[in-house]
Amino acid sequence: MPREEKTRPPEDSIREHTYDGIQEYNKRLPNWWLFTLYGSIVFSFFYWFYYHQTGVGSFDKEILARKMAVIEEAKEASQGQTLNDAGLWAMSTDAEAIAAGKATYEANCVACHLSSLRGKEESPTAIGPSLVDGEWIHGGNPSEVMTVIVEGVPAKGMLAWGSILGENRISEVTAYVLSHHTPPAE
Repeated sequence: MPREEKTRPPEDSIREHTYDGIQEYNKRLPNWWLFTLYGSIVFSFFYWFYYHQTGVGSFDKEILARKMAVIEEAKEASQGQTLNDAGLWAMSTDAEAIAAGKATYEANCVACHLSSLRGKEESPTAIGPSLVDGEWIHGGNPSEVMTVIVEGVPAKGMLAWGSILGENRISEVTAYVLSHHTPPAE
């Protein structure tokens, strides 16, 4: 049987120019590559029109700036109502704030002030002073109590809890401590 000769595809032509002895074939680009090129051109046109011409689309920086402004407004509004003395006294009657403050207190403050909040008054082995008596070493106003919690009393061995707990949990702990006291008559 004679061997059939396989048909070879026609050889692609070689371009006329050479560079450093390298020659190039004169081939057509693959269709997938052309579709990708033309698709990206069409996409870039619609992207440009949507974001730059109509102004409908928002850039990430604009979205972030708007959301940060909302957060700052909420933060300023919450500071105005809870972080003054009247707001902290009002928080000391809120059951949810007291429960959250108690959980934070039990996780962080019980070791020095005991679970009864009586500290050295109840047990001589306790480190911290009583938080339920009428005598305050560093001031008994809610803002002063909160300042002591935030800044601590390094000379007496109390940590500065401001960076550890954060503003919200410190105000809740302050409300929990104040819930064991009666607000002053106005």
